[in-house]
Amino acid sequence: MSSQTEPPLPRVAIAFAIALCAALYLANLTGMGMVSVDEPRYAAIGRAMAVSGDWITPRLWGTPWFEKPVLLYWLVAAGFKAGLGPDLAPRLPIALLSLGFVTFFWFRVRELWDTSVANWSTGILATSTGWLAYSHVAITDLPLAAAFSAAVLWSLDDRPSRRRILLTAAALAVAVLAKSIIAVVLFCPVLLIGGRWRQLLRAGPVLLFLAVALPWHILCYSKNGFEFIQVLFLEHQLGRASSGALQHVRPFWYYAPVLLMMLFPWFPLLAIAPRQFRDRKLRTLWAVAVFGFVFLSAVVNKLPHYVLPLLPVLAILMGLGLARTPKPGRALILPLGLLGLLPLASAVAPEALASGLGSTHIPWLQAGWIGVALVTAIFASRSNRYVRPIALGVAAVAFLWFEFTVFPAIDRNASMRPVWVARHPSCSPSAERIAIYGLSYYAQRAVPVCTILDQSDDGVVR
Repeated sequence: MSSQTEPPLPRVAIAFAIALCAALYLANLTGMGMVSVDEPRYAAIGRAMAVSGDWITPRLWGTPWFEKPVLLYWLVAAGFKAGLGPDLAPRLPIALLSLGFVTFFWFRVRELWDTSVANWSTGILATSTGWLAYSHVAITDLPLAAAFSAAVLWSLDDRPSRRRILLTAAALAVAVLAKSIIAVVLFCPVLLIGGRWRQLLRAGPVLLFLAVALPWHILCYSKNGFEFIQVLFLEHQLGRASSGALQHVRPFWYYAPVLLMMLFPWFPLLAIAPRQFRDRKLRTLWAVAVFGFVFLSAVVNKLPHYVLPLLPVLAILMGLGLARTPKPGRALILPLGLLGLLPLASAVAPEALASGLGSTHIPWLQAGWIGVALVTAIFASRSNRYVRPIALGVAAVAFLWFEFTVFPAIDRNASMRPVWVARHPSCSPSAERIAIYGLSYYAQRAVPVCTILDQSDDGVVR
């Protein structure tokens, strides 16, 4: 079935959509301080690069740190070199990278299919929880997902030109600089389907891939020796797949609910995603999604953001389904209804980030908003003429409200920035890594854990 034709939007509506998308990604980036264990640590490494001028060896408080490749650190260092503050310097480069990829994504999907598919797919990706969330924090997974997905998209032409093949190799090399060999592993289905390996494994693409990916690895090894290889590849690539030493061991089924959460509120649209496997492009998209999901599920250590590279291909599959269904309004009732869960999520997310979902009080009465959202979605679905701008506009506005509502609460509950601003402590009151790394980042030095002295009645410190 062909894609549905829709009336063109007025220029003012297009301008409004662009402004809303920009606000969704760029507004309130400093509304919360550094969160989690990773963000303040990665931001500190990037700041150290900017200050020291050493753009080869990542260092955390003066000690070489080889757990991840260098791309994120370069982006953060560029933010500090631009004179941005401690919260904006790490995050603005990621947000701009995400916006740039979303723009590229629209043009490339339109080129591969048509405007309707591009509009739906881009709108779904840009307003999915996972892509939005990780576009607002400075960790390695958004750069990996953007570069890896660009490589997949460049490879989808039935008869790709030499230029497209070279672009694929270059994008995959950038993905390796973002998060190492996992990018190559996730790309394996693209190589195998339709004999694409015959084109990508020729001298030109291979040499370009090596020219982009290898120089930093060689320079870092030459300055730091085998410790660099041991930590990056043996401990944090191979070890992450097989060893429980990194303390992120999760059951095999872990990513089933996580992926649905990352695709919120659009995941019900997976039911209408096309399954014409004779189409090589569709076969490739499904292969990347299914192989990536199974492989990451088999890896011993799991964190939610590991599945971020799968979101763009799944957004295309859902966008194709909407573009080809005769009544997209009906298919959108449940996704738009699910937006009614955002008030509940806004009450739960800050505490869950601070202490874990298991110890979080859940105000179930807030779930009543889902009924209001469903009724609204049913009425909105009757307007097939402008169903796309209505659906995507409502989702964007809802998530923009969520950001301005939740970020201050996350700042209070799950960031050490308020503690630093209020007291400038010389030591961390908690031995938790999230407290130590957060305070150390704002103090710009390694902050020790506070020592509590137990003094008995006879005056002796024990």
